[in-house]
Amino acid sequence: MPFILRKDAVRWRRELRETFILATPLILGQLSSIGMNVIDTLLAGHLDARTLAAVAIGTGLWSLAFVSAIGVMLALQPSVAQLSGAGQRARIGALFRQALWLAFALGLVLLMLVRNASVLLGPIGIDPAIAEETRKFLHAIAWGAPALTVYFALRGFSEGIALTRPTMYFGLLGLFLLGPIGYVLMYGRLGLPRLGAQGSGMATAIVLWVQVFAFALYLRLRRHYREIAPFGRFDLPDWHAIVALLRLGVPMGVAVLMEAGLFVAAALLIGSLGADSVAGHQIAINVASVAFMVPLGVAMATTVRVGNAVGRGDTEAVRQAGYAGIAATMFTQAVSSLAMALFPLAIANIYTDDHGVAAMAAQLLLLAAIFQFSDGIQVTANGALRGLKDTTVPMAVTALAYWGIGMPVGYWLAFHAGFGARGMWMGLIAGLTAAAALLFLRFARRTARRQA
Repeated sequence: MPFILRKDAVRWRRELRETFILATPLILGQLSSIGMNVIDTLLAGHLDARTLAAVAIGTGLWSLAFVSAIGVMLALQPSVAQLSGAGQRARIGALFRQALWLAFALGLVLLMLVRNASVLLGPIGIDPAIAEETRKFLHAIAWGAPALTVYFALRGFSEGIALTRPTMYFGLLGLFLLGPIGYVLMYGRLGLPRLGAQGSGMATAIVLWVQVFAFALYLRLRRHYREIAPFGRFDLPDWHAIVALLRLGVPMGVAVLMEAGLFVAAALLIGSLGADSVAGHQIAINVASVAFMVPLGVAMATTVRVGNAVGRGDTEAVRQAGYAGIAATMFTQAVSSLAMALFPLAIANIYTDDHGVAAMAAQLLLLAAIFQFSDGIQVTANGALRGLKDTTVPMAVTALAYWGIGMPVGYWLAFHAGFGARGMWMGLIAGLTAAAALLFLRFARRTARRQA
């Protein structure tokens, strides 16, 4: 018995170590995306209030396209991981080329949607001057939509064969490029006109295309990809392969949009509760979003490890990979939860000198400390289920948890029970906790049946 226990402990330490090794570059890549949003906000905020408002509104609309693209293109990662685990690496290149067709088509659709999203600004009461600046921002950034979707196809291919460092490399590249390019275009340097919000959108689009071309060149030149030859030949669209990717990816896109929509709707509802509530919510959600990048990176690594084990036909390794990812998330979330619980006011004071805003943000950060575990478990369990190519039921689960539980509970507590912004955040806790419990049970049952 002591030998068996020692053997189990060694195995689980190895699982956790391999999960963290795979996840760390993904976490840094996700944090780079957050950093790009911060740079946009800082550049706009130091220009003028109208530009800041336009960039904030435009970024909110762009983010809906962004998360939809991420969700659909996530289909490639588990598909590649399962082929790799099954020793069918010769089929990966062909699948990747079909994913490129899907990515480009999806990118063109998003380009048209984002360019025309400005028609929503008038009906929702945006000031005409701000609406015009927002329209220019959207028209400029829309040209980056095809690059965005192709970039996630490149990422999904590389991550699927467990090569995650390029995600970090090209995420950091975008972060370093956006500041100077955005500054030149927004402020009118080097003899160029001052473009304001339009310059911000142009800078993001340019950076996305630079990331795509650099990533593609990396895949073509690095020896790690030579065996698969991702660009070894030209393939016409294979509709069976594309439909299979859509069948897997669309439910993920809907699920991601459901979660993003919940937080957007919560922010809009809190907007009616006064300036302090809005500002406090913005600070707290920004801190929570940064913290969320860690379990999101772990979830992506878990998808790859579970998918690889499925491809090998190793049912025990499937369970171990999923539970190791969840255990790793619990560890990382314990760190972020403790920080928010012990130092909420200190964290809030980093963002603002307004005592009322800081006090509200501190109260919300205490609630954020509670949902760190739920948020981490739900995203990692969902990642494990993606590795099993189980996406339709998780989509239904997230719809129920976020919009059937989280939003009604939050709305009632905020506007009928008198808790205000705190009530809406209590609703977020309820929705995330329900999602975490249901998705964890789904993974446990699926892997129990596989083992049996």
